[in-house]
Amino acid sequence: MQRRLSHEPSSLEELKKLAEAAGYTVVAEIEQLREPDARYQIGAGKVEELARLVKETAAEKIIFDNTLRTVQAYNLAKATGVEAIDRFKLILEIFTKRATTTEAKLQIQLATLQYELAHAKERVRLAKLKEQPGFMGLGAYEADVYYEAVKRQVHTIQRKLRKIREKRFLHRERRTELGFSTISLAGYTNAGKSSLFNALTEETTNVGNALFTTLSTTTRLVEVSKRKFLLTDTVGFIDRLPLTLIEAFHSTLEETIYSDLIILVLDLSEPIETIEKKNNICLETIDHIGATGIPIITALNKIDLLTDAEAKQKLDALKDKTKNPILVSALHRINLEQIKKAILEKLEDYVQASLSVPLTPQTMPLVSWVHEKADVKKANFMNDSVELIFEAKPLFAEKVKKRVEALNGKFEQFYKPQ
Repeated sequence: MQRRLSHEPSSLEELKKLAEAAGYTVVAEIEQLREPDARYQIGAGKVEELARLVKETAAEKIIFDNTLRTVQAYNLAKATGVEAIDRFKLILEIFTKRATTTEAKLQIQLATLQYELAHAKERVRLAKLKEQPGFMGLGAYEADVYYEAVKRQVHTIQRKLRKIREKRFLHRERRTELGFSTISLAGYTNAGKSSLFNALTEETTNVGNALFTTLSTTTRLVEVSKRKFLLTDTVGFIDRLPLTLIEAFHSTLEETIYSDLIILVLDLSEPIETIEKKNNICLETIDHIGATGIPIITALNKIDLLTDAEAKQKLDALKDKTKNPILVSALHRINLEQIKKAILEKLEDYVQASLSVPLTPQTMPLVSWVHEKADVKKANFMNDSVELIFEAKPLFAEKVKKRVEALNGKFEQFYKPQ
């Protein structure tokens, strides 16, 4: 069900996909063009039509694309005899079904409780009037007691998430010490991020033709032209992703914030207007989470579903509206080399340095460390010393310099690789 103004686009198709992703079978769709109604969100006449349709189809739930105030959900349930939920609660249901890690489950619990906290007093008041679908089980609580109980649960979960966040911070610090650049895959849900992740890492993570297949981050080491990077698959974006959910998933989205590069994945098989809209939503979300300024490569995915002419036509139309677009098919591994080339170009801050250290018991561990964590271009082993020329991130090169100097070695001023 959607109520919209005449100039607003319809979102029923996406709402249907969301409902199916949550496990529902959609038996009917209704749309109304009008200003919002304070009591029901839709007009009173449309509510009567909705009630008849619920009875005819034996529907068990009504799903609104619009945000429902607590009293509106209550009035709709009273008028139709079934629970009415909005887009936010539907997305929460999907997240709850898809969550597999402890962190994702805690984040969803937090978002659910924060939503409950904002509506608790009104829900208790309405529940005491008369039980309606979706409002059962609250009548026994006093509003203030229930409110405080939810607040305590929120604080408990926030404390647990802080501990996980601290652990994630330590992991990120460790990766920085190792000298790896980090790349995050971002994009609208179901654009093919996980498929591209699998193609680039040659692994198999969960891939599905449904919204929000990925809710937790997965990070793997990838090698491009002898340079190693950490690639992370993240939760997908969606239009009007509730602020509460963005905040709840902040620790997961942090992987994007601290990336050196973002690969933004879009589904090129969709209509141009849809691609442009989703691209804007993704860029706005990236900006909202604080990742503005990070270089972006746009992977225009699923070209296997288009002819060469169609793909080129869409690329031409999107060239000025997307950042560094590249045509790819993650499923069929098409143009992955172009993606890799673009990665190297965007992360060309690698520096080249040379070192010379005398042979001591500490020399070989240093040499092994540099070989493991950097791209060694040349190595000379002499009777009394070792010389290396390598490429690495500036931060790692600086760490090497300190260790070389501690061994009374020489570290030449590093410069950009040719």
